Amino acid sequence: MIRLGKKYQNFVTSPGCGCCNPSLRQVSHRLEEFTRRHFLAGTGAMFFSSLAATSVLAQPSRKNSKILFRQARLFDGKSESLRDVQVLVEGNTISSIDESNASPPSDALVVNCDNRVLMPGLIDAHWHALLAAVPANVLVSADPGFIFAAATAEANRTLLRGFTTVRDLGGPVFTFKQAIDGGIIPGPRIFPSGAMITTSGGHGDLRLPTEVPRSIGQLSPIERLGGAMLADSAGELQLRIREQLLQGASQIKLVGGGGVSSPRSPLDMSTFSEEDLRVGVGVAKDWNTYATVHAYAPHTIQRAIAAGAACIEHAHLIDDETAKLMADKDVWLSTQPFLSTEDTAPLTGPSLARTKVIFERTPRLYEFIRKYKIKTAWGSDLLFSAEVARRQGIMLSHLANWYSNTEILRMATSTNADLLALSNMRNPYPGKIGVIEKGALADLLVFNGNPLENIRLVEDPDNNLAVIMKDGKLHKNTLNA
Repeated sequence: MIRLGKKYQNFVTSPGCGCCNPSLRQVSHRLEEFTRRHFLAGTGAMFFSSLAATSVLAQPSRKNSKILFRQARLFDGKSESLRDVQVLVEGNTISSIDESNASPPSDALVVNCDNRVLMPGLIDAHWHALLAAVPANVLVSADPGFIFAAATAEANRTLLRGFTTVRDLGGPVFTFKQAIDGGIIPGPRIFPSGAMITTSGGHGDLRLPTEVPRSIGQLSPIERLGGAMLADSAGELQLRIREQLLQGASQIKLVGGGGVSSPRSPLDMSTFSEEDLRVGVGVAKDWNTYATVHAYAPHTIQRAIAAGAACIEHAHLIDDETAKLMADKDVWLSTQPFLSTEDTAPLTGPSLARTKVIFERTPRLYEFIRKYKIKTAWGSDLLFSAEVARRQGIMLSHLANWYSNTEILRMATSTNADLLALSNMRNPYPGKIGVIEKGALADLLVFNGNPLENIRLVEDPDNNLAVIMKDGKLHKNTLNA
């Protein structure tokens, strides 16, 4: 419960004010219902944690209604080669792409790219905005204010790595997203799933043995945080999905099997039955969006496909038969090129053993992807460590083991944007992202160097990104310094 000062307690709850003014009585009732977590997440934490971002906010506050990127070499997110252009941004959209090098509008800020590469902002299709930088043990024990402060700092770092959009696949990011969208704190666009929906014993069930058996209606720490919600019946499943959607989820994440970071959920296990998954997929469709299913093992993936899932997350244990099925059914795959222990937070015990299996199977997964031309999105899924989160660009450059540099950049821009567009009527950002074309949202990067020739430029954004624009606002600009 929120504790107000005595003066304000008397004012809000006194019979005279409350009875004579129904709105005050409602305010009092709502304040009594507010939990400490909601308060910190929605107001206090956003205010205090945003103080750390003051220096960054100073730059995008510039009110240029027109910004011209001149003498740029354009990678538009789709094409195979670069072309010489100038790009005019008006407000938060791209208003023109001109190859004639015409004189700039008199009221435009001119950013002279001096033949640098201009491209769309990067998109991470599997990110956890509130879980990326905070150790797992802290998430289930720390004050929510600390968690949101750490996430605020990480959101700024994510944006300054050139990632202007992320699809969040598990975490209480709804008010956090509002703070970013409202300009209170800097960060990427967020396509939120809210809490991942799992079963008892599934990935995301982080209860201690002393918290078993589960009491219906009693939430575990990870559920109270909003990172995951348990559902062990079709009715519960519908309830938990609808709760995420009413809070603003753009898509739903269902946990179909075990995972790495949950200590008691083996990779080979399955959680929801095909019937239950079908129910979950149906609720998402009722809301005109889609469900993606976390699944590693072939039988878990096949079950999700049979239930109508639009996308599979991970799939590192996939076999030939299942890979062909994904291609035949035109199901999306969102996965990550995990290659070494540097790509994960420090793990021990069963989690470490499972991670080694993922490392071993990653090359085979991408061989299947290439063989069957599976529709594939890239994500990093970096968790529980601010140090590891800095490897976001390195995770992208890992794709060079299987793809050309142009294919990599296309996947992290227009291809990932195509996946995010499955959110349909629940898309929180109407407008095109992942491309540079007339009418698209103005999320732009300017590189010092050519990432189509050297993909490793994305590994060092501090030195290699000259300009970062999101939604028409400059968050970094070394060319007009």
